[in-house]
Amino acid sequence: MTGTRITALGHYQPAKVLTNEDLAAMVDTSDEWIRSRVGIRTRHVAAEDEPVDELAAHAAAKALAAAGLTPGDIDLVLVATSTAIDRSPNMAARVAARLGMGSPAVMDLNVVCAGFTHALATADHAVRAGSAERALVIGADKMAAVADWSDRTSCVLVGDGAGAAVVEATREGERPGIGPVLWGSVPEMGHAVRIEGTPPRFAQEGQSVYRWATTQLPPIARKVCERGGVTPEELAAVVLHQANLRIIEPVAQKIGAVNAVIARDVVESGNTSAASIPLALSKLIERGEIESGDPVLLFGFGGNLSYAGQIVRCP
Repeated sequence: MTGTRITALGHYQPAKVLTNEDLAAMVDTSDEWIRSRVGIRTRHVAAEDEPVDELAAHAAAKALAAAGLTPGDIDLVLVATSTAIDRSPNMAARVAARLGMGSPAVMDLNVVCAGFTHALATADHAVRAGSAERALVIGADKMAAVADWSDRTSCVLVGDGAGAAVVEATREGERPGIGPVLWGSVPEMGHAVRIEGTPPRFAQEGQSVYRWATTQLPPIARKVCERGGVTPEELAAVVLHQANLRIIEPVAQKIGAVNAVIARDVVESGNTSAASIPLALSKLIERGEIESGDPVLLFGFGGNLSYAGQIVRCP
């Protein structure tokens, strides 16, 4: 079995920006209230006629261009999303059609906020097993479409966007760039984060999620580092699901990544669910805050009270 690596990333966010002041005109809230509780200042919101697969395709096209590949070079497309309204064709098939791909395998994964790291692990396994040569892994969500804009506790959190990564086999003699995944869930607490109903609406039990994330996840994240062959002190960056700054900062501190850049994209993007990790990682790379070969902890968590994490090497 060969190893795998991320060769390039890309991201996309809709043009419309919704500020805290804009929200204060819609519901009983304020900039100070939002920033003190979740750390968010702005979020991007897709237009009504801008579907999830369009967001995903924009990010995917950028990742392919950065990798120097064409759509025809991809034989597996995985899209992590929980906001696809239509059942079929799935988002992966729609992205493949938008990009003019040949005949890739196309699959969606719904693990909500932990979707991208689950999809990345699935791509890693497929390439290692020889069932795919190059995979396109996308996290894309249109959370604004499922938000309850009358609920100030939840609508202030969400944003829309997409991030994509190209995964392929390592070259001969090259060390693996994607480490072993550690994943799991707490099924009996699946009610803590929900997108349910007709029309579907996002809701969560904020305190339950906060307590679970800040107490249970740091030791799991340290085990991810152990599986990936690095210590927390060796990490160049930590990219957690961008749920809430009050979760990200204490979890990162408890992991012990004292020398790492901590992704805080939630401040300008809000909670973009499955898009949040590749979106934040792509921006860190674009800004030059991490360098090629640097070890990075990716750790998704949230919906279903699921989690998945791995150590990756920066492309």
